Amino acid sequence: MNAAFLLTQLGTHAANRFAERIAALGVSPPQVGLLRWIAQSPGNSQQAMARHFDIQPSRVVTFVDELEEQGLAQRRPDPTDRRVRIVELTDRGQEVLRGVREVMREHEEEIVAPLSAEERAQLHELLRRVAEEAGLTPGVHPGYRSLPPRIARAN
Repeated sequence: MNAAFLLTQLGTHAANRFAERIAALGVSPPQVGLLRWIAQSPGNSQQAMARHFDIQPSRVVTFVDELEEQGLAQRRPDPTDRRVRIVELTDRGQEVLRGVREVMREHEEEIVAPLSAEERAQLHELLRRVAEEAGLTPGVHPGYRSLPPRIARAN
């Protein structure tokens, strides 16, 4: 087997396991990415979110609508420009994100369990270099551009 196949095989396995794990929190993997960005980018607008994830602003509106419906995020007017809407986590969103962080830690540990600390660091650096060469935005799954109009919630 070649490296590209192994990356695809392991990536699919890791993505499926992660989705299973976070389903208990009531969120989907794409929602986790959005929640993490909102938490790491306080005071940013829906337009900034669209640029970061390289998706149409109208799609961001739909995605944020879903987060609001679940009580995970809220919009508020930008104090400096009433035309702009800032997206923030709610208390519930922050609580869910704390659970996500714990799941992420456990998930990482499971995936790289057979490797030593040195091997884990080396693997991380090698994968970072490959992703950088591919032009991937750090921390952003390239699948956001091809998501359906609405993000399916975890069941």
